Amino acid sequence: MKQIILSFSAAMLFFSASAQSFFDDFESYNAGDQIAASSDVWETWGNANGGADDAAVVTTNAYSGSNSLYFASTAANGGPQDVVLPFPGELAVGQFTLEMQMYINAGGAYFNFQKEDVIGTTWAADIYFTGGVAQFTSGGSLLLEANYPVTQWFQLTMQNDLSTNTWEILIDGVSQGSYSNGETQIASIDIFPLQGNQFWIDDVSYDFTPYELPALNGGVTNILNMGSALATQTVTPSVEVRNLGMTAITSFDVDITYNGSTISESVTGVNIPSLGFYTVDFANTFTLVAGTNNAVAVISNVNGMSDDDAVDDEKTLVVNPVVPATGKRVIAEEGTGTWCPWCVRGAVFMDLLTERYGDYFIGIAVHNADPMTIVDYDAAIGGLISGYPSGVVDRGPEYDPSQFEIPFLERIQTAPMAFIENGATWDAGTRTLTVSTTTTFQQTVTGNYRVSVVLTEDGVTGTGTGWAQANAYAGGTNGVMGGYELLPSPVPAAQMVYEHVARSLSPSFAGVDNAFAGAMMAGNTTTHNYTFVLPEDWDENNMHIVGMVLAPNGTIDNAASVSIDEAVSNGFVSGSPVVGVLETAAPDATFQLYPNPASTQANIAVNLDKPTVLSVEVFSADGRLVASKSYGTLTGSYNLPVLTQDWSAGVYKIRILADGKQTVKTLVVE
Repeated sequence: MKQIILSFSAAMLFFSASAQSFFDDFESYNAGDQIAASSDVWETWGNANGGADDAAVVTTNAYSGSNSLYFASTAANGGPQDVVLPFPGELAVGQFTLEMQMYINAGGAYFNFQKEDVIGTTWAADIYFTGGVAQFTSGGSLLLEANYPVTQWFQLTMQNDLSTNTWEILIDGVSQGSYSNGETQIASIDIFPLQGNQFWIDDVSYDFTPYELPALNGGVTNILNMGSALATQTVTPSVEVRNLGMTAITSFDVDITYNGSTISESVTGVNIPSLGFYTVDFANTFTLVAGTNNAVAVISNVNGMSDDDAVDDEKTLVVNPVVPATGKRVIAEEGTGTWCPWCVRGAVFMDLLTERYGDYFIGIAVHNADPMTIVDYDAAIGGLISGYPSGVVDRGPEYDPSQFEIPFLERIQTAPMAFIENGATWDAGTRTLTVSTTTTFQQTVTGNYRVSVVLTEDGVTGTGTGWAQANAYAGGTNGVMGGYELLPSPVPAAQMVYEHVARSLSPSFAGVDNAFAGAMMAGNTTTHNYTFVLPEDWDENNMHIVGMVLAPNGTIDNAASVSIDEAVSNGFVSGSPVVGVLETAAPDATFQLYPNPASTQANIAVNLDKPTVLSVEVFSADGRLVASKSYGTLTGSYNLPVLTQDWSAGVYKIRILADGKQTVKTLVVE
């Protein structure tokens, strides 16, 4: 049954030349009615009203009357409920207010604004509710945080001046702050429960009042590149201006004032049409300082005169940059794969955060089931995530890569227990990289702190089908994603360049067990050494050495990332040796390990095509040498026994050295 009943306790639409309004308290429906199937206003994402993506009216919880709309999901990728409330067209100017009552259980809630009438084209904003904190984001950037009450009804109000791009958030009528959004147009709200979400909504309404354009009017709509940065970072600001009049704008001046300094730009020779935008990139910079300061942008001298509406000539951005804890760096490890069509999202956001935060953010792409896979690293990350793309920041809770910025900003403020510095020597002839990590504790600690090293490489390319990247964003049907919407699926290997690729970790994901004997006092320093032989097809000029200190609970306390050249410049420091487990194959040889798992004995089946100097070493998961044997020069086929009857159950590394080239196998002992 589809219906619109124009009475107070029903879904109501009001239209006039100056304003358009909507209200639904769900009282006109029966319990169990699917909202999109029972209304001419609500829709579903898949346009399958009454199907799995519809949401039911319930009587289990309501703010007013007895009915509300209920959302919940246990699916790994969210949904399948996916309900859309269209607005009266694509709204780009005017005053728009959305209001609804929400009751959110501990699992949280989520909805977004769509920019275009055709849903799935562009996400104008994403709003996440988790553990009493609401996060208002656009394009992956956190714009505002606000507290909300858990397991009780509250009123959410979003007042949007679309003309000047000013979004104000109120909870129970109290302003939580305002911001400029990444997109300046909205067309609908999409309510989509993420995994674990459970929430109700009631008394949903919106009001829209159009804006009447004066003859000549230039307005400031956004100040860019200053809101998402850290204190002490140098930023180059931009100002977005908009023609909010009927006359084309051909020239104007714009100033920004911040922390007592003003920088200016004069713009001439442009032709900004009515309702058009223009971004002014400033030549000068600001250095962000700790504390709350306003950045104020002002447009003036529009077409050589004063415009007809001074109210929108000025825009204020409250700049309160996050202050990084001294010496702190943050690692984001993302599970990805060339087979994974949504994983291009991770690539885009890892690049974005690297550009935005420099060496404060250390991204590591841990590949799964493709030519860049490190088996042990992949397995470890796979145990921490529920799907792809997904990842962890400092090995904390799981996040989608598009949300990495949120935990990054939290972790970068956490004072680390230790600082770490990477040094190295590099022998280009033998391609041997020796690494030192020197850890200096800032506080007295006890417990099983560990260290490990990851090698990463940028600019990685390859040939063959395994290197082509599946792409869910091809054709733009799933929105804009860093240019991938313009590429096919799969993206051919010849067009793909992979960044932040994990190439090796040593000695293991868990790190060196009890790397620091006994209690470490503040000021104590310990050094560990690692050795890697890099394959010829790895570009040492594009590689980074990532040293990390792991806390006893498995999270990353602190890290450091430097290029090989920077590590060599830092200098190599001699310390305790740690065994690397670089998984590369020896030439002119094949090796098979069986049975695996083993109980009393495993065997290495060796096939050598030419005389080869062969040796075998066995290491425990924490890098300790368990056994070794040199076989001299061999040619042909052999079965080499590995006696395991006296070993503890667990995972071991079998390193086979053939003429100095290594192959590493993983053996499980039961």
